[in-house]
Amino acid sequence: MSENSMPSPAAAPATRRRAFIWLLLGLAAFAYTCDQLTKWWVTSTMELGQQTPVIPGVLQWYHILNSGAAFSIGENFTWVFTIIMAAVAVAIVAMARKIGSAWWAIGLGLVLGGALGNLTDRLFRPPSFGMGHVVDFISFPNFAIFNMADMAVVGGVITICILTLLGIGMDGKRSTGKETEAVDTPAGKEKGAGND
Repeated sequence: MSENSMPSPAAAPATRRRAFIWLLLGLAAFAYTCDQLTKWWVTSTMELGQQTPVIPGVLQWYHILNSGAAFSIGENFTWVFTIIMAAVAVAIVAMARKIGSAWWAIGLGLVLGGALGNLTDRLFRPPSFGMGHVVDFISFPNFAIFNMADMAVVGGVITICILTLLGIGMDGKRSTGKETEAVDTPAGKEKGAGND
């Protein structure tokens, strides 16, 4: 193999970063598609307010419309959540070029897909553009009713929190808590002076 056919050292990180971006976008598309397909199925086969037992006493489908955030939190502030979800989606897309970790791509991809899923409802479902109500249908006893987009967002946030607690940055590098020695400190200056 000739030297010209060998990938340059600079090309390898760029190739990996593109792979992480595709992973993020692919997972976001998967989460978004699952969310919209399940909402379409619910609205096509169930009446509003209908409850269908799946696992008696454990899980049921309960078709409701939610004007609040995930898990029916903050109802009557629909436009606020519309703006927040749009801002989150834009921020994730803007950060995508900095990702150097598959796990960060997974976490952000799930959040992006979930945010876009519920944002689609906000924008295009009644009662009006930007004020649309989100379709929720997954119901457990004594718990909020939610949807696939909510699950994706929560799963993504949990992943990001774990990565943060482990000290793994978006670039994929683990922070050891030991920064390089600062030469601006008095001790650093004295050490440098002694080496002159």
